[in-house]
Amino acid sequence: MNELNGYLQIGHGPRKVLAMGGWFGEATDWSTMAHAFDPEEFTIVLFDYRGYGLSSHLTGEFNFEESANDAMHLVDQLGWDRFSLIGHSMGGVAIQRLMLAAAGRVEKMVAVTAVPACSARMDAQRLAMFESAVTDVEKREFIINFSTRSRLPATWIRQAARRSKERSTAEAFGSYLKQWATVDFSELVQGNTTPVKVLIGEHDPTLNADLMQGTWLSWYPNSMMETLSNSGHYPMFEVPLALSATIQEFLRQP
Repeated sequence: MNELNGYLQIGHGPRKVLAMGGWFGEATDWSTMAHAFDPEEFTIVLFDYRGYGLSSHLTGEFNFEESANDAMHLVDQLGWDRFSLIGHSMGGVAIQRLMLAAAGRVEKMVAVTAVPACSARMDAQRLAMFESAVTDVEKREFIINFSTRSRLPATWIRQAARRSKERSTAEAFGSYLKQWATVDFSELVQGNTTPVKVLIGEHDPTLNADLMQGTWLSWYPNSMMETLSNSGHYPMFEVPLALSATIQEFLRQP
């Protein structure tokens, strides 16, 4: 049997939720948000991709078909029949791949400043800049700072960039980038009836309302969008309690 991916579990309630992080992220990034969920109502599992965090030791192809298979293996081992998904940034790609693999077992999805199924549609120049961040921590700082409109403390930006480099392997970091930056599988999700809540940050310069209207909200007929005030691309750090509240409200709706 394949080794399970590393994960953290918070709560023990009947509503099952799996959270999948972003390119710079890992499972612990969700902790403040997840601890604000009602533990009697929700079981939240915070997932680490191969090459990240608690799964840093796991090798593989480092793509989202693989992460979907890994996540399915995990939820099966946990005994989950039905579950909801939360995905941040590149985690938006991950949860959609998992939704497709799960064959009707996904109840709802929450897309948190999330990349759509068409990818980030990076041209060669932009992709090369992002690829340089694999080895250059200052490029990581630049990307994090840009995606939050230069509003956050410089100390936090530096810490986030360095922590991401320490808590992910270069091979995994570079391989996942090529997937979420360029691979378009939108034809596989168009018309999908899974309920989706799309959350954007007021100060996110790229994954904004116009982009989401033309992608997530166009492709998923049972979708809605909300803007998180005073947040950029990282609401689990910038506004974790507001994020927790709006996700819980959505997951409780019939």
